[in-house]
Amino acid sequence: MLRASAACEAAGIPSSSLVSAGFIAQAQATRIGLGYPNLPWATLVGHPAVQTRDQLRNNVTRVTLPEIIGNLTDRIAKGTPRDEDPGVREIVFRGGLSDLNQYFLEREWSDGLPIVPPTLDRIQAFLAHTKRHPEEILGVLLPDNRAATIWSIAVNGVMAGCRPEYMPVLVALAEAMADPRYGVEHSGNTPGGETLIILNGPVIKKLGFNYTQGVMRDGFQANTSIGRFWRLYLRNVAGFLPHKTDKATFGNTWRVAIAENEDVVRAIGWMPLSCDMGFTEVDSTVTIARYTGGGMASSMSGSTPEELLPYLADGLVKQTFWQIMFTVGTGYGMLRPLALITPIIAETIAAAGWSKHDVKRFLFEHARMPAWEFERLLRDWTNKPIWNLAEEANLGNIPTEAFAVSDDRNRLVPIVWAPEHIMLVVTGDPLRTSGYTFGHNGQLGFPVTRKIDL
Repeated sequence: MLRASAACEAAGIPSSSLVSAGFIAQAQATRIGLGYPNLPWATLVGHPAVQTRDQLRNNVTRVTLPEIIGNLTDRIAKGTPRDEDPGVREIVFRGGLSDLNQYFLEREWSDGLPIVPPTLDRIQAFLAHTKRHPEEILGVLLPDNRAATIWSIAVNGVMAGCRPEYMPVLVALAEAMADPRYGVEHSGNTPGGETLIILNGPVIKKLGFNYTQGVMRDGFQANTSIGRFWRLYLRNVAGFLPHKTDKATFGNTWRVAIAENEDVVRAIGWMPLSCDMGFTEVDSTVTIARYTGGGMASSMSGSTPEELLPYLADGLVKQTFWQIMFTVGTGYGMLRPLALITPIIAETIAAAGWSKHDVKRFLFEHARMPAWEFERLLRDWTNKPIWNLAEEANLGNIPTEAFAVSDDRNRLVPIVWAPEHIMLVVTGDPLRTSGYTFGHNGQLGFPVTRKIDL
């Protein structure tokens, strides 16, 4: 809401945001990043969702309404702007490793783990792996409205423990983070979703990414340090700080980057994820999307696609409950759930003559729930004023053939609009019969792919 208020103020229109009591610290930090350190708001006492009507009315009339009137009629006190960031080549600390880490912790530049000191020589080693100018701006990241530069990428890459040759991957990641379709400004929202980074192309073997057993486990430098870079860059450049701009209710830690097993993908005649995202088989790419959680489909059994794929269909539905609002409601057709399958599962399915599209079609047809359940989730779990699927179809907002083929409330409807909205990646232990399904955060972390310039 503060971003809307900032737009009003820039147009010369007085405004007053509404901020729930639990988000005051986030509001204070966000308005500074927006360039309006005295942007006013009115407080919503407590949390409206757990108050009776009488309690809510009393709190609004006693506190919120008077503050709104004051914000629109009185002179607003001058705010305190953000401290200036250090200069590009400014030496911010001299001393030993322990003292340096303490210094970075106190200034909230660190995630709590020891960092590699970003010395000028280490930064230059990273810059040697890109032809781009150190001060080139790739985009401006919210909530702090800070520029994402090649220099800051190198600095945070050093701190995360990356190797200099990873620099092209880090640049592509920062470009993806700055893409408006991804929605970096939502990185600290209530569900605490965390971004998954997926690698494709020759970069996987060139830089030594793990793409077999334990693919989501730390312990491999490329996968681990690049995953850590993502969270450090969100902290130090975008400006997401716990207890301030990051308001995840529980949160997740950063995820290691994963890579697709393209040897198997090619052998069975499928296309890798990068091709699904509009690139070619020879391109090295990085894909990002934010997921609210995930679940293991362990030890799947069966010798045919029809026997194996129900495990994944069931998992996709189980990981999608309140997120259904990204299919209808808050978002329309923005849900992109992800399924990982191990090579032996992919090989078994392909041996039956099934293409990757056949798999997505099966999952689309079987990852379904009764229409009444879909509507109940919208109405009761997400409090959406729009929840009748037939009405939405009649208005042309959602596909009739998927959601309103009849009036039967028990008809099964899909969790996404089309088979192509289900993402599928082959990776993990080559000889284990398992899958993994992720619940997606919709347009608040929409999938974006960038080419890696090696």
